[in-house]
Amino acid sequence: MFLGTHSPKLDDKGRIILPAKFRDELASGIVVTRGQENCLYVFSSREFEVMHDKIRQAPVTSKTARDFLRLFLSGASAETPDKQNRITLPMNLRQYAGLNRELTVIGAGNRIEIWDSEKWDSYLAANEADFANTTEEVIPGLF
Repeated sequence: MFLGTHSPKLDDKGRIILPAKFRDELASGIVVTRGQENCLYVFSSREFEVMHDKIRQAPVTSKTARDFLRLFLSGASAETPDKQNRITLPMNLRQYAGLNRELTVIGAGNRIEIWDSEKWDSYLAANEADFANTTEEVIPGLF
């Protein structure tokens, strides 16, 4: 499970060093793709296969499902960490997420999210109060 917040830097070649806490689970390969709210999602290869199996079950007759599948999979890039535990973020994905040198990488359970630090700070500021004041059940059975 991926947890926590980290602040790696994007180098001039579009690479980041994976946080040490995440390396074991990602050593055999990862998939980077478009995430929602203009961040990037990073899955272990195994978890991405699980996601793909679930997505494939969506009805082909659903336009929303087709649109999601196209955007999610067309942006996907399989990567393998190098010996320095770096991964390259493809240019099209860096542009999609508006990534600059300063990044915020968060653990989000089954995936990692990569954010431009300014966008993450704005997202956090806009949503933290709502999170703290949630009074209804958002995820059934959680609380």
